[in-house]
Amino acid sequence: IFLSRKCTVWKLFGLCMLFVLGSLLWVQLTCSGGMSQTVGSSHLPHQPCPVERQSSSADDPSWGPHKMALIVPFRERFEELLVFVPYMHAFLNKKKIRHKIFIVNQLDHFRFNRASLINVGFMESGNDTDYIAMHDVDLLPQNEDLDYGFPKEGPFHVASPELHPLYHYKTYVGGILLLSKKHYQLCNGMSNRFWGWGREDDEFFRRLKTADLKLFRPTGITTGTKTFRHIHDPGWRKRDQKRIAAQKQEQFKVDPEGGLTNLRYKVESRQEVTISGAPCTVINTFLECDLSLTPWCQSS
Repeated sequence: IFLSRKCTVWKLFGLCMLFVLGSLLWVQLTCSGGMSQTVGSSHLPHQPCPVERQSSSADDPSWGPHKMALIVPFRERFEELLVFVPYMHAFLNKKKIRHKIFIVNQLDHFRFNRASLINVGFMESGNDTDYIAMHDVDLLPQNEDLDYGFPKEGPFHVASPELHPLYHYKTYVGGILLLSKKHYQLCNGMSNRFWGWGREDDEFFRRLKTADLKLFRPTGITTGTKTFRHIHDPGWRKRDQKRIAAQKQEQFKVDPEGGLTNLRYKVESRQEVTISGAPCTVINTFLECDLSLTPWCQSS
């Protein structure tokens, strides 16, 4: 009888150990392999689990009353997205910034339109956010002193010319720009005329001036052009910098009427996605193009 009881105890111990090892293996597979997939010929890298879990911001007053809609205009840059979402989620949590990440994914066959996608993100971001971050997917902040808080005084250009790794001209407002929703509405959003890469930020700088909004930038940041990590690889993902027909002249003009008021799009679907523990909302979007106004929305 004693031997049978002893055998039973050892069996129970062995089963417990198997359960523990199985649980650890499941957690490891979930964190490292769950988001692994193949797109075309590109194998997407595994992302590690967050080192530490962040406490919930729901009932913690130290997080403040404001909530950011982080809007990422997107098309096919999956490798960068898998790095960006968990990194920014952890970065903003550490700074106690309430936020929702919106990936506005362009599905149509027109040329990429960053400005229109940001407009879509603004329109679809809901009533529980009161300011936006227009944020490139390939730009990661490396300095925790950067301010991502509510831009009460006016638009706040996080990726200022003296800190951005590539662009250093005075009127540059691209990369990462924070605005209250009230101020973005005051500017009528961004122009929808810019198909292909570039120039939409320069036109938006003029909108800020027209709306009499003062632009603010970081102060006291000593990391210079090391302040951000730029993860775009121009060697294999070239930007669409073609200028077609009248686009060469139109790209330098102000668009006084276009913006949120003439935005045309269709949301094909919304998907709640978690990447290495970080939640985001993917808004799959078809943009519309009026060929009589902007025939350069097509490649040729």
